[in-house]
Amino acid sequence: MVANNSLRNLSESYRRMDKYQTQINTGKKITRPSDDPVVAMKGMFYRSNLSEVEQFKRNLSELYLWMENSEAGVEQTNTGLQRVRELTIQAKTGTLSPEDRKAVAREIEQIQHDIVSIANTQVAGRYIFHGTDTNNPPVTEGTPPQVAANLKDSNIQNYNVEVSRGVSMKANINPSNVFGQELFDTLTKLQAAMDPDSEAAQKFDPATLNMDDLLKDLDKSMDSLSAERSELGARYNRLEMIDERIAQQEVIANRVLSDNEDVDLERAIVDLKVQETIHRAALGVGARIIQPSLLDFLR
Repeated sequence: MVANNSLRNLSESYRRMDKYQTQINTGKKITRPSDDPVVAMKGMFYRSNLSEVEQFKRNLSELYLWMENSEAGVEQTNTGLQRVRELTIQAKTGTLSPEDRKAVAREIEQIQHDIVSIANTQVAGRYIFHGTDTNNPPVTEGTPPQVAANLKDSNIQNYNVEVSRGVSMKANINPSNVFGQELFDTLTKLQAAMDPDSEAAQKFDPATLNMDDLLKDLDKSMDSLSAERSELGARYNRLEMIDERIAQQEVIANRVLSDNEDVDLERAIVDLKVQETIHRAALGVGARIIQPSLLDFLR
């Protein structure tokens, strides 16, 4: 009985040393749920929460991608329209020769082509200025360029991305306010007004076009673009605040998970050393279990 008890105690001592050695090697309190069911259950909950936060961070990255590319596109479009406005004012003064007006018309045409390419910007193979219809271009080349039917009707479905549980943000701008059909019609009419021999003049009769009215139409399109740009800037500011909050949530989630699962290395090392001392003492005591028998006296 004494021998069996000694062996059982030695086996338990080995188990405890193995436990502390495993904790030191893995850095974790438990290696299987049966070691501590409470820690294991909490760990599942905390890990799920951390995974959710990490997913929201990936969603934020997509929002940044869309918004920053949208901002760049709107900025380039605004720069092009500013140039068109300067050229229109020069042409309206009547100081340009017919050849100069034709050169202005060609420059406006190139700017229009550039704006069409901006409207058809793709990011990761998706058109970012066409709402949820990311597989089709919003504008097709032509004289004038033609916007998609849903842009003409302002029937754009917003591309929303979830940034926290139950909260989504719009990633896209309203392309109807930036790349509307009125804008491309105005640019084509300006070409026709400045160059009667251009292809644009075959679509719009230069005799019916008034430069003052075209300039007003251009200003109207630019005002609409500026308003959309301001709205995008406001959403970007909100996105940065959400990003900061998500980053804080990630730090907290990692700390809670670490507190629940990670072992206190200093304490584990001390516990291992104490257990090794106890184990050596148990081995010494176990070696003295067999007492002298009658045979020892008969010798």
